[in-house]
Amino acid sequence: MAITQLSAFLENTPGTLCETVAAITKAGVNIRALSVADTKDFGILRIIVSDIDKTKAAISDDTIVKETPVIAVKMNDKAGALNNILTTLEAADINVEYVYAFTGAVQGNAYVVFRVDDVENAEEVLNKNNIPTLNDEDINEYLK
Repeated sequence: MAITQLSAFLENTPGTLCETVAAITKAGVNIRALSVADTKDFGILRIIVSDIDKTKAAISDDTIVKETPVIAVKMNDKAGALNNILTTLEAADINVEYVYAFTGAVQGNAYVVFRVDDVENAEEVLNKNNIPTLNDEDINEYLK
């Protein structure tokens, strides 16, 4: 049930992020979640999108784009919800490499994306602990 995240390696120069997002927009793709990490010379744009193939086609040919399986979890938008998820993963000795969160259209719901060292095991552990994980279709349905 992992979802697909796209990571695009962009030059860390003025306008590069804007140009990339404009190209994705022009392709008619909805960006569901976004995170940018930067270094001096480049940034890593991590995105969850409504159409992976259109996004990859829209991004400049000279840009490296990588697909990565990540876990998305639906949680209550309240204090302690994220801590419960992290505690569950820690108890199973699952390493969280990075995380970012976003909200959806339904009030009271929030979503968090995890890159972990063992996606399959993490999903199993979360689901056994009544923490629902999502797939690409769920993301598109919940975030219309």
